Amino acid sequence: MSALAYIRRESLDIYNRIQSIGADIAFVNQVRAAYPALPLIPNLRCGAWYTDPSIADPGTHAYFKSTDGHHGNWSFNLRRPNLHLLPVAAAHGGIILVDSTRAGKRLPDALSKTVPIWCAVVNRAMRLRRGELDAASDSKEAPTAWLWDGDLRTPPGIVGAHEHAQIAAQLDGWAASLADSSYALPTLDRPLRPLWVTPASSRFPHIAPDAAFLPVICVSASCAIDAVDGRSSEGVGLVGLGRRAGGFSYVQGSGDDHELWGQGLTPAVFWQNRAELLACPRAQLETLVAQLVAEMPRDTVPSHGGADGGGPPGAWRSTPVPVTKVGGRVLLCSLADLPRDLQAILPGPSGTPEEAAFVIVDDSESDVPPDDTDARCPAPTSSNGADAPSDAAPGDPPSSRVLRVRLPPGKRGQHVFLHEVLPSVTSFASTHLSPGRAICVAGGDAGVGVALVLLQLFFDDAGKPCRAQGDAAPSKNSVRTRLEWVIASRPQTNPSRAILKRVNDFLLSPRSHRGEAEAGATI
Repeated sequence: MSALAYIRRESLDIYNRIQSIGADIAFVNQVRAAYPALPLIPNLRCGAWYTDPSIADPGTHAYFKSTDGHHGNWSFNLRRPNLHLLPVAAAHGGIILVDSTRAGKRLPDALSKTVPIWCAVVNRAMRLRRGELDAASDSKEAPTAWLWDGDLRTPPGIVGAHEHAQIAAQLDGWAASLADSSYALPTLDRPLRPLWVTPASSRFPHIAPDAAFLPVICVSASCAIDAVDGRSSEGVGLVGLGRRAGGFSYVQGSGDDHELWGQGLTPAVFWQNRAELLACPRAQLETLVAQLVAEMPRDTVPSHGGADGGGPPGAWRSTPVPVTKVGGRVLLCSLADLPRDLQAILPGPSGTPEEAAFVIVDDSESDVPPDDTDARCPAPTSSNGADAPSDAAPGDPPSSRVLRVRLPPGKRGQHVFLHEVLPSVTSFASTHLSPGRAICVAGGDAGVGVALVLLQLFFDDAGKPCRAQGDAAPSKNSVRTRLEWVIASRPQTNPSRAILKRVNDFLLSPRSHRGEAEAGATI
């Protein structure tokens, strides 16, 4: 076997990966112990393998992508603004972000460049917003009151001076775009500042109680292993390929790309069975993983999350997320969140019960086993992919308040979505929004696309219900704004370009192309 083939086999070995993750978790826990007051937040997806849910900030995740920090591709992406982290940082005096990277680097680009860009852009955008408020109110505060730190700070020795200067030159433009967007920026009493910790750090950064900044501590969980000869650059006693005394080959950034090595294992299942997995002998590990994966709840369930989760028929796995800008009249959830029996009442934004109708969009390409067909897709589907809004499924709310659609895979599904599903959904929503009901949209990317169409056609730019045709004339900017509304309420939202293109095609096309779908688009 060649050296290259041996290295590849070792790097994809699931035993090596799980043991390496276990070793890295110990380091992350050390960092957490050094800053006990700061919430621990995984940067998805890799960071979730290293972040113990029992000590992490409940339900909070970061979405910083390394591609936004790749050389020449630097960006502050308004589709991934991560603004939901600001109230958390303000409340606790900072945050800890956890991520990792594969061999050859000490820090992933997400932590070395994307997060520093985010800190500087948010600081500058807040300064722009504050300056506008002061000018509008004729504030008598000193003009320097909000000239706070907006500098770009990158890790020395990792980001070169030339690259640093190239990124810094673009900060003002990104900050202006954020300040001009519809996103709300919560008030911070101090600017954000990134700091970095790796297993090579001789000591952790000291943060004084009266520090003039909110620390964003970027933790790279894995020891850096030389990409060529496998030697550690961090003095942790690794030899050759990173073989450790425990009888495994250490793999840097083991949590990355788990589809390649995990055999179906996910971070959630790993943490639920961590002790058993780490203690399992190499020879038995694949059998154990197969067993755990087989017992996993099926997340591709189009309508019965509660049934698979073993809960009561009306139990939600996770409650729908209301779009705050429109007062919760449109809500979103995943297919797996839905209970077996949909109820016609949902909790409203103030906690009071609210009547609801449901649009369930199954855009998954996985096939449902024949014996599960009746249970998982009980509604008969017409040839155009849209269910007739009649009493189609057992447990559906009364008065035909459920529209179920299933998209075929590939380009055919995109065609059906544009020409058949969106017109049907628009007509259905008009019927139910008019009497004051909320619309809950369940699905993946296509579900987000449906929500954007509803937000554009039925709500004006202030988020108020449209009362007359033309109140909210569609444009690319208005559709982008409505996507910002969704992301502000549901930060993990990241629809594909293909779905966004179909949404724009539908909304911006001549009215004759949309047929009569828009005719009832008033509330």
